[in-house]
Amino acid sequence: MEHLVIDFEHLGMGDVGRVGGKNASLGEMINNLAASGVNVPGGFATTAHAFQTFLDESGLTNRINDTLAGLDVDDVNTLARTGAGIRQWIIDAPFSAEFQQAVTHAYQAMVAQSGGPISVAVRSSATAEDLPDASFAGQQETYLNVQGLDNVIVAIKKVFASLYNDRAIAYRVHQGFDHAEVALSAGVQRMVRSDIAASGVMFTLDTESGFDEVVFITGSYGLGETVVQGAVNPDEFYVHKRNLSEGRPAILRRNRGSKLIKMIYSDTGEEPVATVNTAPEERSRMVVSDAEVEELARQAVTIEKHYGRPMDIEWAKDGNDGGLYIVQARPETVKSRRSQTIERYVLRETGELLSSGRSVGQRIGAGPARVILDLHEMDRVQPGDVLVTDMTDPDWEPVMKRAAAIVTNRGGRTCHAAIIARELGIPAVVGCGDATQVIRDGDAVTVSCAEGDTGHIYAGKLAFELKQYETGAMPDLPVKIMMNVGNPERAFAFSTVPNSGVGLARLEFVINKMIGVHPKALLDFDRLSPELRAQIAERWSGYPDPVSFYVDKIIEGVSTLAAAFWPNRVIVRCSDFKSNEYAHLLGGQQYEPQEENPMIGFRGAARYVSESFRECFELECRALRYVRDEMGFSNVEIMIPFVRTVGEAEGVIELLRKNGLERGKNGLKVIMMCEIPSNVILAERFLEHFDGFSIGSNDLTQLTLGLDRDSGLVADAFDERDPAVKEMLRMAIAACRAKGKYVGICGQGPSDHPDLAKWLLEQGISSVSLNPDTVLETWFFMADQSLGGAQ
Repeated sequence: MEHLVIDFEHLGMGDVGRVGGKNASLGEMINNLAASGVNVPGGFATTAHAFQTFLDESGLTNRINDTLAGLDVDDVNTLARTGAGIRQWIIDAPFSAEFQQAVTHAYQAMVAQSGGPISVAVRSSATAEDLPDASFAGQQETYLNVQGLDNVIVAIKKVFASLYNDRAIAYRVHQGFDHAEVALSAGVQRMVRSDIAASGVMFTLDTESGFDEVVFITGSYGLGETVVQGAVNPDEFYVHKRNLSEGRPAILRRNRGSKLIKMIYSDTGEEPVATVNTAPEERSRMVVSDAEVEELARQAVTIEKHYGRPMDIEWAKDGNDGGLYIVQARPETVKSRRSQTIERYVLRETGELLSSGRSVGQRIGAGPARVILDLHEMDRVQPGDVLVTDMTDPDWEPVMKRAAAIVTNRGGRTCHAAIIARELGIPAVVGCGDATQVIRDGDAVTVSCAEGDTGHIYAGKLAFELKQYETGAMPDLPVKIMMNVGNPERAFAFSTVPNSGVGLARLEFVINKMIGVHPKALLDFDRLSPELRAQIAERWSGYPDPVSFYVDKIIEGVSTLAAAFWPNRVIVRCSDFKSNEYAHLLGGQQYEPQEENPMIGFRGAARYVSESFRECFELECRALRYVRDEMGFSNVEIMIPFVRTVGEAEGVIELLRKNGLERGKNGLKVIMMCEIPSNVILAERFLEHFDGFSIGSNDLTQLTLGLDRDSGLVADAFDERDPAVKEMLRMAIAACRAKGKYVGICGQGPSDHPDLAKWLLEQGISSVSLNPDTVLETWFFMADQSLGGAQ
């Protein structure tokens, strides 16, 4: 006889047709992965047979099918009335005595095993759910902190009814699923006490780029519904799989979320859960330790290896026993469908910035803003509108597909709005905080998710461009094409562009965007004014101390780049801020000199070896040594900018050595920026101290021609193709070739002028490092030119 209820421990992936993908997966992990350290709370599932029997015995099967036949699901008002009617039919129909007895027996066995009263979660598991090409996640209801047999039976009834939620009906129609072919199983699972700890979601790839060498983890305080729904901006972590397997430090990046609220067990008795504000001290720290982040990632990788595909996993930490548990796992269904076509959206003009948040989708969308503050207004959203709201849940899905873009006040990159935006292929900016206040209904806006992890909403309908490239078979070139990458947030996406590594990774971007504080201010933190200390403390909260914050953020930025492009070389240029740029950092004005011409002032190697800045440079060295030696990213090479004299070259090489960065040790190469005429004139002597040159064509052009490219009076004369500049380039390339050393170019010139790139190729340059958006065009141009020259 077909079972009505089955314990998880008797289930596996062969039972998807009986209990749905979610419950089958829980049984699969309990049976196969417990010995590998994957902890899944136990429970039981009602079967699809039980659901179908219930509908048949209640006379609802044909009644429901007839009602849904021909329903126009794009008419949201009719859809809402129809769905509500069906759900009420199910609620009003009684369960059979046989089914209630089966549930009673299974629940009492759970209570006996626990040795006392228990709290359970009752979740849906559709029989067509979590198939590799479908994502029914979140469409049916979940009930948390359910206590007592009577309440469990009521929750199961509500879960059954939720198969006919408006969004679930609409999704089945749009995906071509026959309503009659989809049944529901209810999973009853022991609750993890994350209400007094933390929970979240993790993916075994980067959800934005599809980069599959990392585990992306989000987490917040309390029950996980706030993260899934997008009601909270969670903490985020990226963990590198290779380092994890080798036992090396594996956390590449941390981002502290605001975590303003949490869902906990209610003590009023009226509702099983309640949402409360988090305490300020909770918001200022990460929800889990580094060790716990890596343990979660290990469980995620174990699950991924077992299933043989990227996975979307929900986790929870128990506040009583401290354990980390997996409460759901399903296939990731969006970014794992990767193609050999690269799409790049490029904003062609700028406008007034209205709001910013977490970027989802790497696309750009524009249209009239439709600010919706209540679900009952959603029929106002018309095709091509930009939906602006506080947050979304599955009830919004029938209109989300109309939107050109989605903007929310709340949520992180694994929230409901983010997941649906990825599935629909539209950009979304989530967690803005103030979007519904600052964006006016009806105004034209542009939503840009093409500028990194931070998404921007601009006033007006701005011009943008979509470039598409096929990268299946790139033509061979006699030169290596590398990339200039400053923003670690774009590293995973840029790594999908054909490349031979990173020819220029600027530390200034990490210091300016990820830190934002002058290093001297962090070193002198205790001696600063109270006002400045308070401003800076907000930046480094979540880290052990101000100096660790500075070092760790550099580690995060550099290790993210190194992981993204591994095993290709990543040439990291040490900080090359000028004094006026350093002064713009928080606390910087009290440490920086006023210079008439900062371009040729206190910068580069002279700054590193000076008494006033050496301690700051040593922090950069500490971070770079950790990335190479402790994390194992030996593909990181160091580049020293603006070395005026051979004496400065000797001094900075010795300073690197004293800080554990000795040339040749652990394969370390130290490259010099060749950007001053003295570097070319004395190339042989400089090359005695370095492993090669990376030509900075911007500064070399300015200093060769004696002009300031930022001056409108003489900027027209700035041209890297000037004969004098090309002679400098030729001499530098020839000197490196004569010594058998690396020579590349990382200035703007080859990105702007493909003919210059071709000329450099003819001179025998080792590599050309380009801005990512010009790589493919320049690659194909150079291939055409080299083929043409060979004929």
